[in-house]
Amino acid sequence: MEEKKVRTRFAPSPTGYMHIGNLRTALYTYLIAKKYHGTFILRIEDTDQNRYVEGAVEIIYDTLRKTGLNWDEGPDIGGPVGPYIQSQRLGMFKKYAEELVEKGHAYYCFCNKERLEELHKIQAASGIPAKYDGHCRNLSKEEVQARLAAGEPYVIRQKCPTEGTTTFHDEVFGDITVENSVLDDQILIKADGMPTYNFANVVDDHTMGITHVIRGNEYLSSTPKYNLLYEAFGWEIPVYIHVAPVMKDANNKLSKRNGDASFEDLIAKGYLHDAVINYIALLGWAPKGENEIFSLEELIQEFDVSGISKSPAIFDPAKLKAINGAYVRKMSKKDFIEQALPYIRQSCKKEDLNLDLLAELLQPRTEVFTDIPEQIDFIDTLPDYDIALYTHKKMKTNAETSLAVLKEILPVLENLSDWSLDSINNAMAELVAKLGVKNGYVLWPLRVAVSGKQFTPGGGTEIAELLGKEETLRRIQVGIEKLSAN
Repeated sequence: MEEKKVRTRFAPSPTGYMHIGNLRTALYTYLIAKKYHGTFILRIEDTDQNRYVEGAVEIIYDTLRKTGLNWDEGPDIGGPVGPYIQSQRLGMFKKYAEELVEKGHAYYCFCNKERLEELHKIQAASGIPAKYDGHCRNLSKEEVQARLAAGEPYVIRQKCPTEGTTTFHDEVFGDITVENSVLDDQILIKADGMPTYNFANVVDDHTMGITHVIRGNEYLSSTPKYNLLYEAFGWEIPVYIHVAPVMKDANNKLSKRNGDASFEDLIAKGYLHDAVINYIALLGWAPKGENEIFSLEELIQEFDVSGISKSPAIFDPAKLKAINGAYVRKMSKKDFIEQALPYIRQSCKKEDLNLDLLAELLQPRTEVFTDIPEQIDFIDTLPDYDIALYTHKKMKTNAETSLAVLKEILPVLENLSDWSLDSINNAMAELVAKLGVKNGYVLWPLRVAVSGKQFTPGGGTEIAELLGKEETLRRIQVGIEKLSAN
């Protein structure tokens, strides 16, 4: 790969959100370009106007920028082989198709829709795969000219060989040989003069100097026809890297239509951009060592095509969550607070909140930022809880012992003039020593009383500091009343 200047392209269609499989293709395309000090190109393939979604191009730009996949050439920044939007390149395709006709590698086809539908019905009834039967393949030059002159509608089809085999090499799947007899004479130029995706792709890749084509393995079956086009023009065939799909499970592909997450959805669910990219890299690619946490710069160094699997990758939400958690724990406190604050404010409106302390408590316990609201929903309002929470076998506490302990805690905290975490911790340590019990015997009832929950970020003393003196004392009094009423 290092022998010549590597040029790769990511060529999405603006049809909606950025799907996980699509983003993975962009990532691999970017990594290969950057690993070999090459050029990463963004090309927008917008010729299928029926599927065009307003605003989708901006989503593509936004997603690539957020994930750090910055392109070297593209529609918005230009470059030496523009334009980089396919609909702006339409004038050139018919010229190339007509060149193939002249060379005998393509032909005009005048078959109408009705004839083709009838042909496919007959083929389906006979169990034969749908394929053009070559009806117009050998029309004389004179007949073709006469029909063109008469204004008959036509398409231009590729003239594929009908005998022998075509072999091509893929970096992931190795050498693949197909019988030419199974190749369909695909349409290159449609009746409206527009190029088909398969033809435009080849012409665009060549004229943009693309050296490495990274795409889904659903295009493996089309590759022999692409190569025949390259050979017919006398163009150099690019290096192919076909990747297996990303699956929801063993039988189903990921699909936005079926409610599977797009990149935007994952970010909205509280995942970090860098963590999503890290995880997506591992969907079908295995690094050489044990480490699986990589920054984008590290991925550039580590990535190697030999690590790409031939098998489909299963999207594992649990693994994504674990990787995101690793990224959350590596954040600076300042960055964590900045990212976490909108989620904190979803359930906690308290103004004089010690964000530094709260961040210390939440950061080790947060895998995804959407975990946060539920963890701290007791700060603003004490939930109505069952006194069974006070019973903890390991702490050797129950309703009766907890009532006695809370009655001991209340005056200690009432008399505390310095309401800081150190001061509260020292006061509780002194009480533990005075009572001659283990820490949990005192701290568990305090935790339940001030939170009303079994699981909290931090223990009773941290929660007391967060709540403030007045609210802490009020909640302990509520606990005493609940237990006294038992």
